[in-house]
Amino acid sequence: MDNRTVTLLGILLTLFGLLLSGCLSPVTLTRAVIAYDDAITESQSKQLLVNIARAQHHQPIHFTGVSNVAATFDFRFTAGATPALTGDASRTILPVIGGSVAENPTISIAPIEGEEFTQRLLTPFQEAKLTLLLRQGIDIDLLLRLMAKEVRMSHGDGAVAYRNNPSDKTGYETFRRVVLHLSAIQDHNSLYAEPINVERSWTIPAESVTAEGFKALEQEYQVSYHAKDKTFTLRKQVEGGTLITNYDPNLLSRDERARLQHENEQGLPHDVTFDIRPGHYGGDWPLKGDFRLRSFNAILNFLGLSIAEEREYHVEKDNRTPEVAENPVNTMDLIVSSSAPSELDLVMKSHGSYYGVNTIGPQARWNREAFKLLSQLFQMTVTEVPRAGVPSITIAK
Repeated sequence: MDNRTVTLLGILLTLFGLLLSGCLSPVTLTRAVIAYDDAITESQSKQLLVNIARAQHHQPIHFTGVSNVAATFDFRFTAGATPALTGDASRTILPVIGGSVAENPTISIAPIEGEEFTQRLLTPFQEAKLTLLLRQGIDIDLLLRLMAKEVRMSHGDGAVAYRNNPSDKTGYETFRRVVLHLSAIQDHNSLYAEPINVERSWTIPAESVTAEGFKALEQEYQVSYHAKDKTFTLRKQVEGGTLITNYDPNLLSRDERARLQHENEQGLPHDVTFDIRPGHYGGDWPLKGDFRLRSFNAILNFLGLSIAEEREYHVEKDNRTPEVAENPVNTMDLIVSSSAPSELDLVMKSHGSYYGVNTIGPQARWNREAFKLLSQLFQMTVTEVPRAGVPSITIAK
């Protein structure tokens, strides 16, 4: 073979090697990202089922999270040429090509314990997180049945708490009917979950404000000067707590919004206030009160005990409530079996039985949404996500 042929063969081998390594790198990266993502998601889902089983058996819950994934990939390519071994073809130069991909993953896992356990699992959810989920279009009845511990209703002689607990027949049925009423209003697209915008004002002596300070105040506040008493009045629109209503709270008068905000401020950070008034859709049953939210630990206990010890049961809507689209018996229908049910999406064995979410039958969609919401709530218990804790993949060529 002449030099020109050898040179051409070398060029072709080089180009082929570059193309091969260039194709393998993104393909391997894509597969690795998807594989790690699937593994972490499945691990979290199975941990949720295991902890529901632990709650059913009155055992402590425990979560272990993947805090970091670092995978280094080493791509290697070899190429050469050798004469054919037999016959006249031995004068022909044949290419020899090889390649390999080596992966060296480092996975960091850490249990949720100590102060992190307290903050993530034992602290009740705040109203802002429920409001955020409502704005994603999640059914309010599913949200409240899962997240709310009780509803506190205002009566003439004070507030009465109705617990979201099947063992408390009066409380449970009242809670369910209130939630169904809000759900019917939501189904009609007449439910509002908006912050109360109120105007706040402050009066300060004019002599306490310098020229530079006055310019800074003008950027943040509406400033009015009163020559008679030599004072400045500062006004500013501020966003208050969230109010669930069957009317637009922004159409209320300034004084009415201020009164509602004052009442809202009297509650706890994990209280969600609602006000259903006559004259609007759903107003045949006027309601006023607060939902008190649970912690994530309390949600798991509620689901675990609902399997056998404190079963939920059907509650009919109030006669004053419009028609509702859905009213399932269970907040999340869980199947516990001695053998692995093959028709379910996700099954986990714990305490000698197989646990799974019922994803067959007429309530399959509801149950899927309930488990998805449970997973989202677990993610929302993370108060701060540092960059170092985000799963990452490093590629080395």
